[in-house]
This record gives sequence, structure tokens and C-alpha cells, in this order.
Amino acid sequence: MAFKAKIRVTLRPSILDVQGKASQHALENLGYSSVSSVRIGKYMEVIIDEQSSADAERVATEICQKLLSNPVMEDFTFELDPVN
Repeated sequence: MAFKAKIRVTLRPSILDVQGKASQHALENLGYSSVSSVRIGKYMEVIIDEQSSADAERVATEICQKLLSNPVMEDFTFELDPVN
């Protein structure tokens, strides 16, 4: 069976998001004064071939911890959907 992991990686709240701050400033310059904060992150979709959702969850967690995120600066979340 296959599962699609929809992975979101974001900077931890304590880390200054320079790219997000620049985007917020640009939006203010474009007249969007109601935008008070922008945080930039990454989104990935990974197909995982495992027999159970528990095994796919284990693999998704491991690849996020080892490669797809920086555990010092970033947090990750993911959702698993079965793929037909």
C-alpha cells in the first residue's frame, strides 16, 4: 500500500524569519496594511510505500528528522493519505 505524506516545515517561532519579514514589508508597501505577520515555510509531498499507516508515519517522521527539516531551527508536521 502507498501513502502520500503532505509535509509542512516551518521555522520555529523563536527564529527570525527574514524572508517572511521582507514579504510582510513588501505587502505593506503594496497597501496591505492589514497583514501583520508573514512566516515562510516549505511544503513537500512524498509517496511512501509501506504496509500500514503506522509504518508510513514512522518513515515520514524519520525523513523529516534526518533530511527534510533542520531540527535546530525548524518544526515539521505532516498528514498521511492513502494512495489508490
